[in-house]
Amino acid sequence: MSSFLASQSLQQQNTNQPIITYNNCPVCNSNNIQYAFLAKDHTVTKEDFEIWHCNNCTARFTQNIPDAASIGKYYQSNAYVSHSDTQEGLINKLYHVIRNYTLKQKRKLIQSVTQLSTGNLLDVGAGTGAFAATMQAAGWKVSGLEPDETARTNAFQKYSLTLLPSDKLYKLPSQHFNVITMWHVLEHVHHLHDYFQTYGRILQAKGKLIIAVPNYTSYDAEVYKNYWAAYDVPRHLYHFSPKSMQMLAQLHGFTVKQIQPMWFDSFYVAMLSEQCKTGTNNLLTAIWNGLISNIIALKSRNQCSSVVYVLEKIN
Repeated sequence: MSSFLASQSLQQQNTNQPIITYNNCPVCNSNNIQYAFLAKDHTVTKEDFEIWHCNNCTARFTQNIPDAASIGKYYQSNAYVSHSDTQEGLINKLYHVIRNYTLKQKRKLIQSVTQLSTGNLLDVGAGTGAFAATMQAAGWKVSGLEPDETARTNAFQKYSLTLLPSDKLYKLPSQHFNVITMWHVLEHVHHLHDYFQTYGRILQAKGKLIIAVPNYTSYDAEVYKNYWAAYDVPRHLYHFSPKSMQMLAQLHGFTVKQIQPMWFDSFYVAMLSEQCKTGTNNLLTAIWNGLISNIIALKSRNQCSSVVYVLEKIN
């Protein structure tokens, strides 16, 4: 297991729920960390969680989080679309319409950065299997990992995909995959550095690691502050900046080859953020804030609401 485990301590809440308190940054291990603000779990429990900031790598992270064995209850909501695949409500309906387009864009990105029409792909945090099914239909040999049993059941029922539990990651063969994808998953992973070490082992030489994460340095994050929906505490354990992602990659023998914007996310996150802040959709305000965020990001992709990092394994 990673030596970074030494930078955290496990405590017990009054509810007998084990919690993790970080004494060092969980991304770079620096002790130059400080409290930033409180954010609320708007999806499930309405509890408040602290978000801290690292002055070294500029990552942010959720403090006093449930451990991996205890966090499951924070995902138990029909509103959590990546597990339930629900289409209830306007925002979730829009999510599914846009997803049909973005799935094609993701496939094109994979084929572009790998220069392969087919290959071995591992999708980590596959959810209900939409992306894995898209790549399988395009001729790729796809393996998928998903921790949530409900999501795995939905993936089998919708796409006849047999997704494996996440702990099977460590048993996958060495130097097997051409590409590994994590679409808004890395921010959920407790064992961050163990995952990266394993990716280095199971990727082929020059293999690609594709990571999509929210970007708290974006304009919409600045506008909504602690109401920014992409903080999504406590499910989002880390809140990455481009600098922190580059430092994390280098720690594990990867280099950032490309940064690609996810233009639709600014609108989606802004709509969710309006609900968090005002309790209403405020669709026009959300669209405006998402548009301004994207206009600013046109000058620098590093400022897009969500970004895709294309990492390459260094020999």
